[in-house]
Amino acid sequence: MNTVIFACVHNAGRSQMAAAFFNAMAAPDKARAVSAGTQPGERVHPEVQAAMAEVGIDLSGAKPQRLTDELAQGAQWLITMGCGDACPHVPSLKRGDWPLEDPKGKPVERVREIREEVRTRVASLIAREGWERACSSS
Repeated sequence: MNTVIFACVHNAGRSQMAAAFFNAMAAPDKARAVSAGTQPGERVHPEVQAAMAEVGIDLSGAKPQRLTDELAQGAQWLITMGCGDACPHVPSLKRGDWPLEDPKGKPVERVREIREEVRTRVASLIAREGWERACSSS
């Protein structure tokens, strides 16, 4: 099982969207995602919850969490989400950095654009690593 950690500072926007899309799109027997932050917020941003609900993903129960050594143990990837110098570093993990704008406080139109960029990047990662869900044949 491959584990991908999506990390940003507050774990309340970009990383939550990425993990949710990843777990919806990737084959659950091949890979899973978790999200975390270096300074977790109190809750997922309401504008992020609303934008994700528009595409059928419910983040109302998602809780920001701290990126810890225990959480990183056993992971293969760390994808940071444009947090610059505040991005975490976990030795021995494959790394990626997606320079994405923080959706906090943005108008809904901009949050939707960020959401779609996150979805596109997640789909590309899944395809590149061969973690797609199998298509069912009828």
